[in-house]
Amino acid sequence: HALQAWHGDPQAVVIGLPRGGVVVAAAVAQALELPLASWAVRKLAQPTAPEVAVGAIAPGGVLLWDEPYLRQLHLDPLLRRRLVAEQDQELRRRQRLYGDPPAGALRDRHLLVVDDGVATGLTVRAALLSLRQVRPARLALAVPVVDERLMGWLRSLVDELVVLTPVPSLEAV
Repeated sequence: HALQAWHGDPQAVVIGLPRGGVVVAAAVAQALELPLASWAVRKLAQPTAPEVAVGAIAPGGVLLWDEPYLRQLHLDPLLRRRLVAEQDQELRRRQRLYGDPPAGALRDRHLLVVDDGVATGLTVRAALLSLRQVRPARLALAVPVVDERLMGWLRSLVDELVVLTPVPSLEAV
């Protein structure tokens, strides 16, 4: 099994990305006998199509936008700021709700980030950039399914990438 090397690692923590990733991360943490933590990250959704991500935010001031898509949408800068403000409030609420660890508790640890899948990659990228800021000794990403077009740049963000099923064109998870 691809994650066996992580089993019982005293430096390791499994990090689940809410909401869907936490369920998968809990199973991974249990199988590997590792502690589980969550790390809040929020999708910034297109106002007229809430399932479509136009950006993402994560702790530590990480803010990403899908700029090419936003240029097509002509999304008003004021609306952008409102989206960020709303989701920043929700991010903080979820950090409290899920009991996310303080950044210092993750420094120099081996972080195994788990999500339920990667379609656009915006939220997972925000989470990984945010977790990189806490200066872990090692940062890995494990996902059951990913759009194979994202594999290259996902690999560039982590020390290790474990994907069970890369698919040619993943529209949603």
